[in-house]
Amino acid sequence: MKIIAKVFERSVVTVFSTAVVMVAGALSYFQLGQLEDPEFTVKTAVVVTPYSGASPEEVELEVTDVIERTVQSIAVVREIESYSSAGLSSVKVIINPAVHSNDLPQVWDELRKRVADAQPQLPPGASSSIVLDDFGDVFGFLFALQSDGFSMAELERHADDIKARLAVIPGVAKVELWGVPRQSVYLDISEARLSQLGLSLMDVNLTLSQQNTVVDAGALDLQGTRMRFLVTGEFGSPEDIGELLIRGRTLGGQDEGRLIRLRDVATVERGYMTPPTAEMRFNGLPSIGIAVSNASGVNIVKLGRSIDESLARISAELPVGIEIDRISWQSEEVDAAVSAFMVSLATAIAIVLVVLWVAMGFRTAIVVGLSGLLMVIIATFLVMNLIDEDLHRMSLGALIVAMGMMVDNAIVVADGVLIRMERGMSRVAAAIEAASGPSIPLLGATIVAVMAFYPIAASTEAAGEYTQALFTIAGVALLISWLFAITVSPLMCVVMLPKPKAGQKDPYSGGFYLLFRRILEAALRVRVLV
Repeated sequence: MKIIAKVFERSVVTVFSTAVVMVAGALSYFQLGQLEDPEFTVKTAVVVTPYSGASPEEVELEVTDVIERTVQSIAVVREIESYSSAGLSSVKVIINPAVHSNDLPQVWDELRKRVADAQPQLPPGASSSIVLDDFGDVFGFLFALQSDGFSMAELERHADDIKARLAVIPGVAKVELWGVPRQSVYLDISEARLSQLGLSLMDVNLTLSQQNTVVDAGALDLQGTRMRFLVTGEFGSPEDIGELLIRGRTLGGQDEGRLIRLRDVATVERGYMTPPTAEMRFNGLPSIGIAVSNASGVNIVKLGRSIDESLARISAELPVGIEIDRISWQSEEVDAAVSAFMVSLATAIAIVLVVLWVAMGFRTAIVVGLSGLLMVIIATFLVMNLIDEDLHRMSLGALIVAMGMMVDNAIVVADGVLIRMERGMSRVAAAIEAASGPSIPLLGATIVAVMAFYPIAASTEAAGEYTQALFTIAGVALLISWLFAITVSPLMCVVMLPKPKAGQKDPYSGGFYLLFRRILEAALRVRVLV
């Protein structure tokens, strides 16, 4: 191949280009995002429609069927699952896996539009349907905020403060609170007192429904200036609710003429909704979970350090008795996985050096170890940075799997150079011939090895998207190994391989190789039968 001859004619350019790639690859390694698992999309949405007071049969007939018929009109819908319970309709929409993840936002927009168009067909008592499609967030950092002497309201106040401070950390996408009890105001109405005063629950409900609402009170135009009226009197505490006047009612007897207030017929107190819709305990104590998700392409290890630093400052400011305890910390898992990969890389290089040292000599082992393994992985880091591929379970796995095949091309070239030099050829001529001769067969073998991973990438299911990096990264690494084997390896062989000893005979002239040659020639003569 002419490219191999050009490598030696422009050796300075080749060395400089290789050095640039190595430096850029090393820098790219520190810029790559580090995650535990590759990012993938969840092609599922849920349409939730509350229908208070309705039985499961009524929900099914009046709400669920309407939503199902509407969703079925979307062409890319693969499957629909519906669940109708008392007061709630839930329709699960599963999209065809062949739909590309980049097209999903448009699909969800169409789903929302169709559901919105179906709202007039719902019964009067049904609330507006809600489309939930955000199921792809991974909360890699989860910790519990707990105390043994503070109320849940105080704990929630501190949790809100922590949430606000963590949300501004670079790389944080979302912060959520888990297990926060929902606060409620309870009215314990005395039926006997209502009956005694000639009132009913309808009177109480009417009073509550017409108070504490936000309305436009109008404005006053005065000498070219418009002044807006602001209505005061909104509820500030449960006691304010107790002071509400029950419309159109007064007391008789000794208190005749006095207006009836809500506290005259009911006790008003603040509490938490029972039974709770969400509850969290850590080590047996009531707690609030704080979950943090990362933005796309973020180095999760660096983000973990930033969160650790922020939590250290927050913990120092918390009152005595409130503690922050870790539950799950993804950055530690990712750091351990990347460290394990580096150990595997060092082990692989050591094994290659030792085996080739024994079989082919120390200098040959250095050539193959550098040009066939270490330099290939560094160049792969550069390509990963260019195509926005992160370090995660699949990409690291692809590099580990490809390690055993990366060195093959360099071994073939280095061995060919060594044999030709021992046969008396000059270094440069031996290097050019050893790289040119098998270059196309080596390329074909490399492509065959790459295509072994193609069925994974060709899958349209979620597993195909999850394992996409196996094909991409393994293919990139193996193709780079071929390119380096026919360019960098010959150049390193010329510089580093030892000078053959004078009078050294052909290493393939022994009895074993002669017997193997005869068997191979016989097989080729009857290749159809073989």
